Amino acid sequence: MPQPILPLTDQAALVTGGATGIGAAIASALADAGAHVAVAHPGHQEYEASTIITAITRTGGRGISVKADITRTAEVSAMIADVTEQLGPIRILVNNAGAYPRIRWTDLTEDRWMAAIDLNLTGHYRCARAVTPSMVERRAGRIINVGSITARSGRAGLAAYAAAKAGLHGLTRALARELGGHGITVNTVVPGPIQVERERRLPSADRTPVRDQLARQCIPRRGQPADVAAAVTFLAGPGAAFITGQSLHVDGGWLLH
Repeated sequence: MPQPILPLTDQAALVTGGATGIGAAIASALADAGAHVAVAHPGHQEYEASTIITAITRTGGRGISVKADITRTAEVSAMIADVTEQLGPIRILVNNAGAYPRIRWTDLTEDRWMAAIDLNLTGHYRCARAVTPSMVERRAGRIINVGSITARSGRAGLAAYAAAKAGLHGLTRALARELGGHGITVNTVVPGPIQVERERRLPSADRTPVRDQLARQCIPRRGQPADVAAAVTFLAGPGAAFITGQSLHVDGGWLLH
């Protein structure tokens, strides 16, 4: 009996920050949908990335681990070249890499501000800029940015992060206008409070009590990385071919807009 053709069969996908948490769930979901997946990480997550690739290949998928610091243009260029050589032209880019250390406004020096903007916004620009020529040439591509409801709701201690994520909405809309004629869609997925392993390492003062989170949501359960991954996989697939420039909230109804 022939195997069914999956919606992303043989499409090369690159997931930045793909070794842990939401990124790992996205990488696995794209592979389950048939994509050949490159899991990008900054270097110290090689073990986690290799674990995901092993799981993907064990189920018949194809994946590779790639190391790159997205705050360095040369490393981004090398990463794109490496993925293209091993998996083929990148058809799906998921800009997921980022970090959000809590920094009080009074402690937010210009250097720390610039570092947060570079990682959480400019790094996404670098990756999108690097994959665009190939997508334009083939008149097909999906660029999916992973944002945060912090861009809309704000949060103390996350001024630079919130500003970067707000900028990501503007970048998404501008690129959607500019690249739509080339067969490329650009969207942002906006997670709410998602239950990931690293939240356990946060100081208690930086955590929103679960009961308070659930009280704000229409759906009274913790969001999971798989919830975000499902939205990304949809936007990467053929059913989203006429959707671009949009911000899709995956927050259980935390914010209604």
